[in-house]
Amino acid sequence: MSITRARVPMILGALVAISMTVAGCGAGGSKSDHGSGAVKDVLNSSASPQPSAKPSVRSNVAKGAAAVPVDHRVQVTAHNGTLTSVAVSSATGSISGQLSSDKQTWVAGGLLEPGTAYTVVSTATGTDGRSVTRTTHFQTQALTLDQQTYPSFAPLQGQTVGVGMPVIVKFDVPVTDHAAIEKNLHVVSQPAQKGSWHWISNNEVHWRPAKYWKPGTKVTVNADINGVPAGNGIFGQLDRSETFHIGASHIYKVNIQTDQLRVYDNGRLTRTIPVTTGMPGFTTRSGIKVIVEKDRYHTMNSETIGIDPNSALGYNIKNVEYAMRLTYSGEFLHAAPWSVASQGHANVSHGCTGMSTANAGWLYDHSQIGDVVDYTGSSKMMTLSNGYGDWNESFSAYKQGSALH
Repeated sequence: MSITRARVPMILGALVAISMTVAGCGAGGSKSDHGSGAVKDVLNSSASPQPSAKPSVRSNVAKGAAAVPVDHRVQVTAHNGTLTSVAVSSATGSISGQLSSDKQTWVAGGLLEPGTAYTVVSTATGTDGRSVTRTTHFQTQALTLDQQTYPSFAPLQGQTVGVGMPVIVKFDVPVTDHAAIEKNLHVVSQPAQKGSWHWISNNEVHWRPAKYWKPGTKVTVNADINGVPAGNGIFGQLDRSETFHIGASHIYKVNIQTDQLRVYDNGRLTRTIPVTTGMPGFTTRSGIKVIVEKDRYHTMNSETIGIDPNSALGYNIKNVEYAMRLTYSGEFLHAAPWSVASQGHANVSHGCTGMSTANAGWLYDHSQIGDVVDYTGSSKMMTLSNGYGDWNESFSAYKQGSALH
């Protein structure tokens, strides 16, 4: 014990000496700062480390929430850590999402289905390696079919069409928030061609390129409207996508005055066909029309255009051959063997373009939906919505029909 007591003052003396030496070396210079810092480092190194905060996870949907709007986008955020996994699932499937670069925020890539129970399971990991998992259950609002709008497409999936064919999306329930829906409609073409949407009505919107499609183009249409508000409490029913192709360029030019139809294939005149068009009082419209549908046999009844079939100007002809519709109001290209004597010389039809059976059969086999038929020679003009009349406005005027122009 005496030995131990004797050594204590010696040790204290040594510490004092060292302390004085350090102070003397640093007097009046920057070295004193370094010495002071060294002491602080020693003191700090002996202190106990502060515990890191526990990680947590938060969602923008409350636990047990009911009637969550279908246009809600789920978002998950990590605090005092990073997200290591997020899963949003339901009986109808899962929703994928995007994780931020700092791994602290996850945002769902899609909206929600109506009347559906969802589960969100999220895990975050702190800097000390500790993890926490949060599970949230919620229910979305129920919607009737009358509260949802379904998108139908033309052309059809895989179809090959002419260079004048517009992209057409029809909605079974009216859309009044055109901008919200249009933001989620996309047309991608290969090769790329600029174009614009144009709303024909609340139930129908078209897209056309600035110029006729390039032959051989591949076109993909996406309607990513599931859960998107369409106005008046209506929402998009589901997402849809389709792809179609553009065939060879067929442009037919009809001169109403000379009663000639000229066929241009990829810009080259390949055939001239004598025709007859509308008689006085039934004038055929001038303007750019597009073949809407093809019908090998078609019954033509004047009652559809407001004429009694039993009257002097009436008709009811069954099985008219090689009929190709150009307008909703009833203009067709078709075989008209009863008017061959007038074809190329006089206009004697009720507005249709008639030709011999042989010529009509050739043209029918040669044509595809979406081919262009350009009429000149009358003062009665084609309109935008009477068939596929999209080409009867300049592109600058056509773009004004977009909700996003």
